[in-house]
Amino acid sequence: MTPDSNDLPYLHGGPLGRARFKVQAEDFVVEELLGFEPSGEGEHCLVWVEKRNLDSNAAAARLADALGLRRRLVSHCGLKDRHAVTRQWFSLHMPGQASPEAAVLESEGLRVLRITRNSRKLRRGIHLGNRFTIRLRQPDFDAALAAQRWQAIAAQGVPNFFGTQRFGNEGQNVAKAQAMFRGEFTPGDRLLRGILLSAARSHLFNVVAAARMARGSWDKPLAGEVFGFGDNGTLLLPENQRGDEVARFEKGIVELTAPLWGSGELQSVGEVRSLEQELLAAFPDITAGLEAFGLRQERRVMRLRPLDSAFEVMDNGDLQFRFDLPKGTYATTVLRELAVLDESSLGSV
Repeated sequence: MTPDSNDLPYLHGGPLGRARFKVQAEDFVVEELLGFEPSGEGEHCLVWVEKRNLDSNAAAARLADALGLRRRLVSHCGLKDRHAVTRQWFSLHMPGQASPEAAVLESEGLRVLRITRNSRKLRRGIHLGNRFTIRLRQPDFDAALAAQRWQAIAAQGVPNFFGTQRFGNEGQNVAKAQAMFRGEFTPGDRLLRGILLSAARSHLFNVVAAARMARGSWDKPLAGEVFGFGDNGTLLLPENQRGDEVARFEKGIVELTAPLWGSGELQSVGEVRSLEQELLAAFPDITAGLEAFGLRQERRVMRLRPLDSAFEVMDNGDLQFRFDLPKGTYATTVLRELAVLDESSLGSV
């Protein structure tokens, strides 16, 4: 069987119960970790903003419109959740122009925290990661069990699955991608095309990671592994390994990886390559489609470890978690190992 995004295995025995999630925007706070300090000078104006119930693309459009800039001149590192309080950087290409005052850029749900300059624009994915502060309300399970489970999650990590948000409403993005590959559907713009390609690719990653969990090799290195560093995506290909990768894996320094499919040969070899080829042979339309659209073979670590984590039981019994994650990973992937998340509409908040 091949799992869909809503039917993936658990490492820690399944959720303890249910809890209300995102009842208020302040229940899900995300702070972007840029990973470097802006230079303070240059033709790019960097703006550190706090957004409430506002997605990153909409915020970028507002900043551009406030200054009369073309929207392509405003960039950011990554997409942040809409139903949340999020803090992230935007860069505005303004050569020869003075930085604007904060009041010029602010609007409902968007507050400017800092303005500086930098010599280079922000590009997608150059940030280090994200810091989360998340409140789960009215959990129907014992707080002591939650503390025990969180300790296990912090120590052992969780499977680095792509979360349900990657797959769209009712998980339809993979089916839409398959229709696109067959020529039955043409996306209206490049953004939608990219979303569908990412969904198809992510599904194959989840398939391999879930199968290795089922076969008991998710945390047991096989011959021909590609190892990777969980914090920066750097890979140790078989031909470049120095021989102590298994020992470093057992210490949590490096992790096992699974493919992000594209053209070219799999970067794994031997037993691992044979296993991955066997598993993904069931999806010839997706693998061929990803290759046809120009994606190339990449890898992603199979374990996600929350860093600098903290757990707190609030006075009213709510649970609050703080942790850092590398870019491109999902807080909900961590929390699914603890509870079924009952997400509430924020429309009336």
